[in-house]
Amino acid sequence: MTQQVPSTEPELAGVRNFRDVGGLPTVDGRRVRYGVLFRSGHLAHATEDDAAFLASLGLHTIFDFRNAADQKLEGPDVALPGVRNVNLPLSDPADGAEFWKMVRDGDLEQLRAVLSDGRGAARMIDSYRTVITERTAEHSRVLHSLAEDSLPALMHCAAGKDRAGLSIAVTLLALGVERDAIAEDYLKSNAKHRRYKVRRSATSASAYSPEVMELLDPLFDARAEYLAAAFDTIQDTWGGVPAYLENGLGVTPEIRERLRERLLD
Repeated sequence: MTQQVPSTEPELAGVRNFRDVGGLPTVDGRRVRYGVLFRSGHLAHATEDDAAFLASLGLHTIFDFRNAADQKLEGPDVALPGVRNVNLPLSDPADGAEFWKMVRDGDLEQLRAVLSDGRGAARMIDSYRTVITERTAEHSRVLHSLAEDSLPALMHCAAGKDRAGLSIAVTLLALGVERDAIAEDYLKSNAKHRRYKVRRSATSASAYSPEVMELLDPLFDARAEYLAAAFDTIQDTWGGVPAYLENGLGVTPEIRERLRERLLD
């Protein structure tokens, strides 16, 4: 099959971090099909033009991995006609609520106390491990849905980096995509036009000071060690990807083959 390769990647006005994951190579020489699997940040601030573009993709399902607190803060996704919206929170709205309030409102001393000396990065690594071990039911549902009737699909969270990034990574693992290619796609979230815009309610001149932004960077970066921690957790907990998929997510070899038939060229 000839792949339809997009000539340019759209930069949407109100949606961050959008991209098609088509073209990524598998270990057996195939590639992810273009136009079937997309990822992005939340769609709550999509403009009319953004919505028209998203509608043109012919989406069947949008997977929203935000929790209720995220949705309250950002708003609901823009409605797209004929698209099924599936909300599968990958983090508890109560978990970390005070932490994220501190990120938005806290002063420099508070941020130093919580994020300095590697604590911010350690928190992110712990969160990646937790999503892998504790959100197996949600990832199972995503993969079974993709194998059945949910394509083309868009996966998103708030920034499109962590929860969506992990869900995309799990899907790509099931397809047999090369690990380096998964990591390369994940790290694309660091591009300036894709990054989540940090919003702080603090009004002092130091609210966005270089030191504050440096302290916050681990929370808003896509870092190779975060994704590596997720992969290591799969290995340490299940002994490898095949066992993780089958025993952790209930994705049998037959379902994996159906996924590959639907998403690969």
